[in-house]
Amino acid sequence: MSSPTLHGIIGYTITPFSADGQHIDLNALGRSIDRLIASGVHAIAPLGSTGEGAYLSDAEWDEVSAYSLAKIARRVPTIVSVSDLTTAKAVRRARYAEANGADVVMVLPASYWKLSEAEILAHYAAIGDSIGLPIMLYNNPATSGTDMSVDLILRIVKQVANVSMVKESTGDIQRMHQLHRRSDVPFYNGCNPLALEAFAAGAKGWCTAAPNLIPQMNLDLYAAVLANDLGKARELFYAQLPLLEFILKGGLPATIKAGLRLSGLEVGEPRLPVFPLGEAGVEQLKTLLR
Repeated sequence: MSSPTLHGIIGYTITPFSADGQHIDLNALGRSIDRLIASGVHAIAPLGSTGEGAYLSDAEWDEVSAYSLAKIARRVPTIVSVSDLTTAKAVRRARYAEANGADVVMVLPASYWKLSEAEILAHYAAIGDSIGLPIMLYNNPATSGTDMSVDLILRIVKQVANVSMVKESTGDIQRMHQLHRRSDVPFYNGCNPLALEAFAAGAKGWCTAAPNLIPQMNLDLYAAVLANDLGKARELFYAQLPLLEFILKGGLPATIKAGLRLSGLEVGEPRLPVFPLGEAGVEQLKTLLR
């Protein structure tokens, strides 16, 4: 097992649907992937929250996963989100992603019932035992209902050999400082409004849907961080912060799909129960993008 060098701006893809919402629009998906790669992102992550992976059937998930990996064609590293409600289903997705060329899989401990720490550890261990790929542990209690403490995260990293990186999305910058102080495990920011602070805390990269709409601003921020130009980084961050906050609060599938439509790429609406962005929201998004 070899870990790719993951750093910088990691762009999340959407899953485009047909007008009736019943089918995946692979042509639009391919165009969105090509746009992300052409923009200069350092890696691509299909089927996360932005990609509505939780709302796809198994057949649809397989279709999007295989198509995305074939389309990316190793032009940049790939991180496929394989999270599912049961361990068996997450294992199946992880194996499928590995077989189709993923570089890394990302795992959120999604569950209906509140999981104990032992259950969370066993979940990661089972997935780790089933594949030879690196695993990005994803901590996002807003979507999973499970908040993993730094102690638990480091236990999992220690006991599951291929859990070798962490995506931290709690919105608590102290989590990142603790990870940096207590371990050398690479960690990545998943909270848009914390991008600048996260890089200052030692984050290796920023996992975000924003490059679908403002890739150059995201990339320029990362370049300023690498150059240790704090003044420029601060200026760039605050210039994009209103949009970063808007897409997060408005729901990533709805806001990103609306923004792509405004840019000329039709990708359909989010899948129910998620509503598309309302008229007032679209007008606000237009203003922010200008």
